[in-house]
Amino acid sequence: MKELSIDIETFSSADLGKVGVYKYTEAPDFTVLLFAYAWGDDEVQVVDLARGETLPDDVRAALTDKNVTKIAFNANFERTCLAKYLGVKMPANQWDCTRIRALAAGLPGSLKGAGEALDIEKAKMDEGRALIRKFCMPQTAGRKTRILPTDAPDDWEVFALYCRRDVEAEREIRKRLGYIIYTPEELGLYVLDQEINDRGVAIDRELVEAAIAADTQSAEQTLAKARQLTGLDNPASVAQLKAWLKERTGRDYPSLTKAVVADILADENAPGDVKDALRCRQRLGKTSVAKYRKMKDVAGADGRARGLFQFYGANRTGRWAGRLVQLQNLARNHVEPLGLLRKLVKTGEAGLIEAWFAPLPFALAQLVRTALIASPGRVLTVSDFSAIEARVIAWLAGERWRNEVFATHGKIYEASASQMFHVPIESVTKGSELRQKGKVAELACGYGGGVGALKTMGADKMGLTDDEMQDVIRRWRAKSPRIVKLWEDLETAAKLAIVTGEIVRVRQGIAMRANGQYLRVRLPSGRSLFYAEPRVEPIEKFGKSVESVTYMGVNQATNRWERQDTYGGKLTENIVQAVARDCLGVAMLRMARAGYDIVAHVHDEIIIDGPAGILEDVNRLMAEPIPWAPGLILRGDGYETEYYRKD
Repeated sequence: MKELSIDIETFSSADLGKVGVYKYTEAPDFTVLLFAYAWGDDEVQVVDLARGETLPDDVRAALTDKNVTKIAFNANFERTCLAKYLGVKMPANQWDCTRIRALAAGLPGSLKGAGEALDIEKAKMDEGRALIRKFCMPQTAGRKTRILPTDAPDDWEVFALYCRRDVEAEREIRKRLGYIIYTPEELGLYVLDQEINDRGVAIDRELVEAAIAADTQSAEQTLAKARQLTGLDNPASVAQLKAWLKERTGRDYPSLTKAVVADILADENAPGDVKDALRCRQRLGKTSVAKYRKMKDVAGADGRARGLFQFYGANRTGRWAGRLVQLQNLARNHVEPLGLLRKLVKTGEAGLIEAWFAPLPFALAQLVRTALIASPGRVLTVSDFSAIEARVIAWLAGERWRNEVFATHGKIYEASASQMFHVPIESVTKGSELRQKGKVAELACGYGGGVGALKTMGADKMGLTDDEMQDVIRRWRAKSPRIVKLWEDLETAAKLAIVTGEIVRVRQGIAMRANGQYLRVRLPSGRSLFYAEPRVEPIEKFGKSVESVTYMGVNQATNRWERQDTYGGKLTENIVQAVARDCLGVAMLRMARAGYDIVAHVHDEIIIDGPAGILEDVNRLMAEPIPWAPGLILRGDGYETEYYRKD
């Protein structure tokens, strides 16, 4: 099969980072400026479309030829832009995305970052960012709204070289990543991901507009009230408000953090106007409509938001990452009835919302999910895997009593508490203290977590002391010895694979092998996780030197490519989440083969836009056994709805 490597430079008055590529191409002035390409290993050519050149006939024909593989770094951008520019359909199954290969290898997701990690000199010209601002974006300074090639011919020649160099760098990256071999299922899943991004999800524009308007009006009223209370020009200014507080209370507050404000509000001696002013500040600080504004920005002319998912966005596990609207961190629904609240927002009844439900910012946050709606005449069918990570880790470890729980009643929190505290499961009721302990233990302890992990899950807010939390950890580990053994086995296997270079098999199809360049962890599905430049070396941990597995990767805290360490619990977490992701992928492919239109997915949940009455079939498809995971017991739970919500 022929291969055509491509990189393009474009112009649009729309802000790409703000609205995404689909809305970007809808701008009336969108156009393609430069088209760089190379057949196989041939020399790179640049077509200057902005100065009247046209695509060669063989290249234009190749763009829709199923026998030619089109290759690009972040192929979704090239595919979407060229489809719009040329007015033709470009199926995703004809494209190969070098960015996905980089992410699959655990590398940074940018061309520059991936090139630097692989030590590729051509990975980016430093002038590139400035030239993109100059030629690809509207100008805000001066009289010209756009700089054309004729306005800066010397810079334009450098820009064309930049485009050429990108193709050279992308091609070299792809060659270096030749060991990334996709399974047929993984290729099918990438194509499905692109179809989901192309399809998009319908947005309730009426609700979005009403929510933004209500919040704007409320903010204006709150600001006016704060000005009246304080006499300040800008009571939202921390410096001005601190000075006013010092004048009113005689105290000098070094900061106005949430904790400081909460302490003042709880002080019985604080003046009433001080408390009212701080309540105004709290309200002004709420960002309840940020996602509404993003939905408005992203929704296209047909009211659908597209491009919300990044395939392999979490490159340590291969899970999807959210883009633009970030569906992965939507607020949960805690108020009912949602239908009435939606109507009140749409009709502008802020007073009734405050009287019947909650403060307006909180109420609006509750409705963010519901801004995702079904297409006319359809419903959203939502189904998710019940306790998927707990099921996967029990299956991988062979923890028999846990697998029996999932094969029968499925009440893992109750069963965990029953095992830990030696009480009948019937006595562990919903809302009881023991069930709460079972729940936080299940959420915090599966990957070797300690007291800190329990606190993250809210154990301290339940009233548990550090000693009590340590007791919960001890009890959980005592009743989950096979999971504890799994942590140890995975860490030992990783070290052995790195030191010997041999294949080390663990269980359930998991195997590891290292070659100096990568530690490769083969998953039950046949897919692999990659840890770059692995070593076993001493590091300082908990005040002492310990032999640890280290590797090069993108630090989630600093977003830098740097050396970091891992251990048995973390390896277990990566593998369990990767297997859970693969289970979701299997279910998504089943839905597509059944003819169901997936419009979104959130964590382990699939959202289908389709006819009513398919829920039973969807749940059945979720629960079907997976050939590569014999004995893994899955269950799909779901509901039908006009608008997305948390059931």
